[in-house]
Amino acid sequence: MYYNQGIYYVSNVYTEAQVDIRNQIRSLWVQHTYWTAAAVVSLVLGLPNADAVVGRLLRNPVDFEKMLTFYYGPRIASRFKDLLTEHLVLAADIINAIKAGDNQRAQELERRWYQNGDAIAEFLGKINPYWSEEQWRAMMRQHLDLVNEEVKATFAGDYEAAAMIVDKLEEQAMVMADVMAGGIIRQFGIR
Repeated sequence: MYYNQGIYYVSNVYTEAQVDIRNQIRSLWVQHTYWTAAAVVSLVLGLPNADAVVGRLLRNPVDFEKMLTFYYGPRIASRFKDLLTEHLVLAADIINAIKAGDNQRAQELERRWYQNGDAIAEFLGKINPYWSEEQWRAMMRQHLDLVNEEVKATFAGDYEAAAMIVDKLEEQAMVMADVMAGGIIRQFGIR
């Protein structure tokens, strides 16, 4: 901590390796947010780019897998990829059920979507002693709630509200990224 012109500042000094891992993970979570938002719009509005956008979104879990393999090995990284892929597929299925007017199916898929979020939290809480399952559960639920709000706003044609929700999703993704990066830095003693 240092003092300058009547203000106390906390000085966090990061090494280049720590900044690199933080930036890499932030990039992955921001891509997750960006391509999810793009997929919501494409699927809800039935745009002709929907398959391409969803295909790009589904690359995000593979990119996470590549990054996590370096630290946790292929088995653990693959499990995270599978859970994150399920998270994305369920979200798309919910939108498609709503579009089809099948509210019962949409509600069942949403229940499974939240269970998947809990499974992601439980998994992450087990693989890194610096990650809390409870913290990840809260972050995943907040993420799912925000995506739900974005979907509803997009279906309602309230694109301004949807855009503001995507801003919140991006902020929240940075928190998840920093928690993930911080845990990896501490667990593996990255200097």
